[in-house]
Amino acid sequence: MKKKIILRCLLGAPIGLFICHIIMLNFSVFVNLFTVKKGEYLSVSPNLTTLCGNELNAVIIQTICSLIIGAVFGGASMIWEAEKWSLLKQTVLHFLVISVSTLPIAYCMYWIPHTLRGIVLYIGIFFFIYFFIWLGRYFAMKKKIQAINDKVKSDSVNC
Repeated sequence: MKKKIILRCLLGAPIGLFICHIIMLNFSVFVNLFTVKKGEYLSVSPNLTTLCGNELNAVIIQTICSLIIGAVFGGASMIWEAEKWSLLKQTVLHFLVISVSTLPIAYCMYWIPHTLRGIVLYIGIFFFIYFFIWLGRYFAMKKKIQAINDKVKSDSVNC
């Protein structure tokens, strides 16, 4: 079990880095469309660059944090495989692990405004996205269970 969690963390880390890169690329495109900054790639938040003293230090810190988020998401995916736990327990534990790890990093990386409104908005968006991803997993699981039940019924009729 521990070996599997470590493997998932190691696989999740580069995925987290990739996703962060794609988000920053999209953010840069958005900023370039609606501001006077044309053709500029924003690899990190300007506030993080100021805090870190230069862009290189900020990129290094953000890279490490992106790897951490990816590793946490990868490792937390094991929660869904705890078959003895109820769906509610899995959901609450997974949500807590993910949210407790991402909020502080999002705050420190200046991915969200450092205001109460910014934090509340981040939590709301996070919950909204999490809910719809969970809903998709729920219906996929329900469909899988229905297929198993149908197979059991058809096998018992054929006996």
